[in-house]
Amino acid sequence: MPLEAAAYGNPLINIGVFAVFVAATLGVVIVVSRQKSKASDFYTGGAKFSGRQNGLAITGDYLSAATSTLVISFVYLLAQMAGAGGLVALLLGVSDRSMQGVVIGLVGVLMIVYVLIGGMKGTTWVQMIKAVLLVTGAAVMTLLVLMGDGFNLDALALAAQQAALDPATGTGKDLLEPMGRYGASEFTKLSFLSLSLALIAGPSGLPHVLMRFYTVPTAREARRSAVWAIILVGNFFLFTLVLGLGAPKLVGQQAILAAPGGANSAAPLLALGLGGEVFMGVISGVAFATILAVVAGLTITASASFAHDVYNSILKDGKADPAQEVRVARITSVVVGVLAILGGIAANGQNIAFLISLAFAVAASANLPSILYTLYWRRFTTRGSVWSIYTGLVSATLLIVFSPAISGSPGSMLGEGIDFSWFPLDNPALVSVPLAFLAGFLGTVTSSRRGDEEFAIEMEVRSMTGAGAGEAIVH
Repeated sequence: MPLEAAAYGNPLINIGVFAVFVAATLGVVIVVSRQKSKASDFYTGGAKFSGRQNGLAITGDYLSAATSTLVISFVYLLAQMAGAGGLVALLLGVSDRSMQGVVIGLVGVLMIVYVLIGGMKGTTWVQMIKAVLLVTGAAVMTLLVLMGDGFNLDALALAAQQAALDPATGTGKDLLEPMGRYGASEFTKLSFLSLSLALIAGPSGLPHVLMRFYTVPTAREARRSAVWAIILVGNFFLFTLVLGLGAPKLVGQQAILAAPGGANSAAPLLALGLGGEVFMGVISGVAFATILAVVAGLTITASASFAHDVYNSILKDGKADPAQEVRVARITSVVVGVLAILGGIAANGQNIAFLISLAFAVAASANLPSILYTLYWRRFTTRGSVWSIYTGLVSATLLIVFSPAISGSPGSMLGEGIDFSWFPLDNPALVSVPLAFLAGFLGTVTSSRRGDEEFAIEMEVRSMTGAGAGEAIVH
């Protein structure tokens, strides 16, 4: 039976469970960060986590979610802050947009506190805890949804489609329409291909995920991290397919859209329909802890990039005092947090899955080509890397700005009334990723020095002088 639009659970229970999660995770942050004493502890947690622990933390980073890192982190932060605002607004029953802005501000302040107290060590432990809780909660909800249709996914899809459409008028959003639309013409097929490329290649280039591989002591543990993350994230994405169909069937499409947070409220409302107010409070608390840990990880990544790459390497010529560098990173964390709050308020009401797909497109374009070239092409040079990164970053960002995702279409961020779009695809990955690969190739073949020669010279200097020994841990 679909829920009434006004039935969003008991705010007292919601906030009570939510407060327990916040207090517990903040307590973990305080306990594990007491012995923090070096710059590497703030940035990488001292590189002391095992592959299993880091795999859980990477799962936490995925499930949520500067120059390349700062831009990608900021776009991803918009999605997370908008999601946090919608979730807490639902728990409090707040529909007023200005009050939702206040909620986003409070979430941002709490996130800054997490970063300043815990650094990467505290954030990693929070990621591990909430990853276990989130995957477990999603698995339980998936089983409950499938039980209603005899574990028949086809029956569930048809029931969800019928529940979404008004039987009297036939109006409502057809849940199965997007896949039909993507195959309707050659152009829509290209749109789907571009989105798929961003979703597949993007996560591999996310800075806050890549930085996780510096929190383990060996390459073997890094590989174990990847295996654990692939298993957990893959299962979670399968769960979300079922939950996405279960929400309109059990909650009702109109109830979801009318709730504070709109489409972003589907999962908590489904939990309310499946298990009542306490279950909704638990799932919402876990979801909020997920968002909080992800934005903390993003903030640490952005602040570490600025403090190390800009302050230390450029402004201080690599000679900055480690304590001062961490101090700059903490100040940068506050600045990034304030910008994230302002951006989250501006993006409030946007579909977070859509915003994340744009962040994935930028990550896939700016980072992934350079990473793959570095791993598999010995001749790849610094010039090739720089050309690839900046071409991917600039092209992806510009194409997003001038796409229907931003203006000129009913679902765009600025609406139909404002139209300055000229790029036809919602997601730029199909164009920007090949451009980045091409730029990396051209930059390398026009370079006078081979990449393996550059690497050999750098390693010789480091072996003889010890230069950069500390950077290997921090950067």
